[in-house]
Amino acid sequence: MKIPYGLSNFAIVIKNNYTYIDKTPFIRTLEDEGRHHILLRPRRFGKSLFLSMLQYYYDSHSTQDFNTLFGHLAIGQNPTPDHNQYQVLFLEFSGIATDDHKGIYDAFNNKIGVAISVFLHKYGYPESVQQGFSQINNASPADKMNYLLTWAIDQKLYLLIDEYDHFANSLMADDLNHFRTIMGKGGFVRAFYEVLKAGTQQGILDRLFITGVTPIMLDSLTSGFNVVKNLSLDSKFNEAIGFTRTETESLVQSLTQQCNLKLDDLMLAVKQWYNGYRFSMDSRDNCQYNSDMVLYFIDNFNTQDCSHPAHMLDENIASDYGKILAMFKIGNRDENYEVLAELINEGVITASQRRKFDFDKGFDRDDFISLLYYMGFIAFAGNELTQQRFVIPNYVIKVLYFEYFKVEIERKNQITISNRTIEKAIIALALHDNIEPLRIEVERVLQALSNRDFIQFDEKHIKMLIVTLLYQSAAYFIQSEPEINQKYPDILLLERSPYAIQHEHLIELKFCKKSDRKKLWQDKLNSGIQQVQGYLQLPDIKGCSKLSAWIMLTDGEEVVVARVN
Repeated sequence: MKIPYGLSNFAIVIKNNYTYIDKTPFIRTLEDEGRHHILLRPRRFGKSLFLSMLQYYYDSHSTQDFNTLFGHLAIGQNPTPDHNQYQVLFLEFSGIATDDHKGIYDAFNNKIGVAISVFLHKYGYPESVQQGFSQINNASPADKMNYLLTWAIDQKLYLLIDEYDHFANSLMADDLNHFRTIMGKGGFVRAFYEVLKAGTQQGILDRLFITGVTPIMLDSLTSGFNVVKNLSLDSKFNEAIGFTRTETESLVQSLTQQCNLKLDDLMLAVKQWYNGYRFSMDSRDNCQYNSDMVLYFIDNFNTQDCSHPAHMLDENIASDYGKILAMFKIGNRDENYEVLAELINEGVITASQRRKFDFDKGFDRDDFISLLYYMGFIAFAGNELTQQRFVIPNYVIKVLYFEYFKVEIERKNQITISNRTIEKAIIALALHDNIEPLRIEVERVLQALSNRDFIQFDEKHIKMLIVTLLYQSAAYFIQSEPEINQKYPDILLLERSPYAIQHEHLIELKFCKKSDRKKLWQDKLNSGIQQVQGYLQLPDIKGCSKLSAWIMLTDGEEVVVARVN
């Protein structure tokens, strides 16, 4: 099985016999929903391949390839009348640097200019038209688009825009004022989309499909471009981009056969790491898998020793998400930090989902939480009257959260937490059953924070800090308050492929206020020991042959640990 990880050209995938999950039925669904659409999904989710599929399906220059590309797929066996009936203009706005304001304009303008030039040549526009376009090289993006629409007035034109908000998301995080300038009235981006609106109203742009991550840019352009239908939260398109469980199982099946693994066991790992995305509140029982991450997992699975990739998140994807994390600076950074703390502590957060952002009115808690949803950092989990519940979708996102949370702890309190020291502490735990290095590091960090009002020192917040430290190492699969036979131990550190460890760990945390230390310290320790002894009798815990159990007791500065047999 050839895995198309990293490929976004539909023709290359099909003609070279890569495995392809058939998303062509959504072509007919799109046509039933009108002509001008936007579909938002998180980064690295398969949007570009979907867009490429549309390009080859509708392109009049791909007629001879139709049977080769689509004949074996659902839409090829029952095509719509519009297949191969359009001149297709493809625009994409990734790779635009935002550190130079003039550079943003030049790059945006250049991308449009190159795409239109290629378009005119591809569809055989008269030489005079092509030369005329080359002579307006210094014209604005809006004027260049106007030029094309003037000459394409008698054609059926389909405009595809990929990564429409890529540069805008970065710009908003770096310079909100400049973001408002270029998106607002009189800005070059607003002017460009006003031309597109005119083209749709005149019937020249017969169809339009836009992908991106967030609605921030589109909503900034509402008055100039209000003809597009946002399908992002529509249940009919919940499965259009990404993989369903059935689709993921069909891909993973080959690994189970090569390695003699149980499908349920392998799917459990894939689900824990890459599943959990819901893009419509009406799709309650159908969470989507991140398709890029699933393909990466399969492509990098070691079939020689049948182990998982050492890095369960591709470094390219991690880099992309790392850049998106910069958006946490939008608005009040400290308030955003509190939202993250609540999400990490409680596991769930509520807000009124925003479909539009009005930055002239500020950026509040609901805006920030909605932005997290669009970026894929949280997922729908249900309703509470007029508000929505959100949860962290999977382990990949948890890792990213805790990595970022550590950065924020260091920033807010002007301290340094050594990843090298943490890694050494994890090695001591995993290979030597020695919890002392971890105890020392937890105590050091608590003492550094105690004079800076980092947190209200209670058990919940201290556990959050300890888990944050543990997440800086990839050696363990970390579970915080997992449900085990209707009981909830604080922390479980479990072996994960491909790392071979000697010891797994259960850690129960107890907190004693300094004012109660003389009276309650020993009682807290004894009650913790009794609690852990109860956990050790649970059927699912008894099956962990390499498990060590510990009590970690602290008053917010001193930390002591005790092994529980």
